[in-house]
Parts: sequence; structure tokens; C-alpha cells
Amino acid sequence: QVALVESGGGLVQAGGSLRLSCAASENIFSINRMGWYRQAPGKQRELVATIGASGSTNYADFVKGRFTISRDTAKNTVYLQMDALKPEDTAVYYCNGRRLRNGYDYSYWGQGTQVTVSS
Repeated sequence: QVALVESGGGLVQAGGSLRLSCAASENIFSINRMGWYRQAPGKQRELVATIGASGSTNYADFVKGRFTISRDTAKNTVYLQMDALKPEDTAVYYCNGRRLRNGYDYSYWGQGTQVTVSS
């Protein structure tokens, strides 16, 4: 079982920036993929960005050029730098870890952190 703890959410004006952090209880090299998802009220949870064990990254179209996912392997922490924020980025942001082991696909979630962007 991998524990994930998010931090860094808050209230920011449109055009501003926030950096989210996700601290993992285990070495993130042991986790095949780390990522950020978000869920706005009344909407389904959606993928924002992922980073693989190799360091490869992937972004949803709606954040390309504005958000950057990165990691600090010494701290077992993944970050989401969010710039040029828009009111439609308002959501609860969740950290996710996905581990493939012995033919099983394990998915772990953090508790979520609220991001609110005012216009």
C-alpha cells in the first residue's frame, strides 16, 4: 500500500500560479507511473498530467504549455507547477500512483487538495 499526501492547493487569481506537491511513502521508482487528476463539481475526474518511472511525461491538451509535472526522487515527491491559471482550472486535484506488479494493476490515491481560481 502506497500512501500519497498532497499539499499546495489554495485560492489564486486568474493568471496566477500554484505548485502542488505529492509526497509518496515509498521510493517513486517502484511506482510505474505517478500522475495528477482533477475533479470539478458535477464533473468526472480527469487526467491532468503523468510522469513515468523513466521520467517521461504526458499532459492533457487543456494544460499543455501551462502546467509542468516534475519529481524529486530523493524526496519521493512529485510536483505539479501550474501557471497561467484559469477559473476553469478550479477543482480538487488528486495525486495518483499506479503500480504494475505480478500481473496486477494497483492504483493509489491521495486525499485531494482544493484549487480555486478566481476571475
